[in-house]
Amino acid sequence: MKNVIFRNLGAKRDEVVLGPAAGVDCAVINLGDKSLIVKTDPITGALERIGWLAVNVNANDVSTFGVEPAFFLSCILLPENADTKIVETITIHMDRAAKELGMAIIGGHCESTPGLKNPIVVGCAMGLTEKGNYVTAAGAKAGDCIILTKTAGIEGTAILASDRKDKLKTMRSSALKKAQEFFNKISVTKEALTAYHSGGVHAMHDPTEGGVAGGLHEMADASNLGFRISEGKIPIAEETLQICNAFDIDPLYLIASGSLLISADKNLTKNILRSLKDKEIPATVIGEFSPSPKERIITRKDGTEEKLARPVSDHLWIALAKS
Repeated sequence: MKNVIFRNLGAKRDEVVLGPAAGVDCAVINLGDKSLIVKTDPITGALERIGWLAVNVNANDVSTFGVEPAFFLSCILLPENADTKIVETITIHMDRAAKELGMAIIGGHCESTPGLKNPIVVGCAMGLTEKGNYVTAAGAKAGDCIILTKTAGIEGTAILASDRKDKLKTMRSSALKKAQEFFNKISVTKEALTAYHSGGVHAMHDPTEGGVAGGLHEMADASNLGFRISEGKIPIAEETLQICNAFDIDPLYLIASGSLLISADKNLTKNILRSLKDKEIPATVIGEFSPSPKERIITRKDGTEEKLARPVSDHLWIALAKS
């Protein structure tokens, strides 16, 4: 990114107050007395509910700024043999997701793409707020508590339970069905806005590619900090554990849209946790940020400490390759 992408960013414009940066999810454009928060992200590793994911994953990133997502655009890329039914399914799922979040779908593009095996949906979400009224993933402070909502590996659990269910025959049907319903947990808009308006939030980030481990590193990179976390405090659903065991992957490195990392003032953390509980959103303090960027430590369940490895690849791809 530093050596190639960040050197090729087109013309500079005064309206752009936050452009591309490592670990930061969105751009910020100032428009008069408003700030426009903008995000784009593709969905490439899923087949089931790909349109649903495209809306929610992009909306999630806008929400991590403490801003309500309002507008959505999509670019739908289809295999050459795709039919109208595929387009209908994708757009119906986008419509449902957008309506649930109060977002308008304002445009996009659709085409057949030579050489493509599976559909890809690239989304773009935007939200408006009062000028400067937002947080970024780069705002974490040393001593902040690290809060994780829900559980690790939510999106990866849903994708593997749906798209690779034939490889999970040892799971009880009730557990597999519950894992497939993890798609319903993908949105973090409610918890992000709840936490932000509770006060004391310095930064938020939704851990996607690379899972919770990747999200922690991205947040620490953006804020130039380290962290210390406890493995035993990281909540992992039983269905996620079963699926990860079946594919021999680590749930901390499994794509985790649906959970939210919050960096919060230690003195106000209880208020945030209380506000989230009132909205029936599970949340757990899993550690804290530390001053040294070189200190990125996980305490294992047996009490030993080690550096938390930076993910080379999301473990979803490892699982898909095996199957």
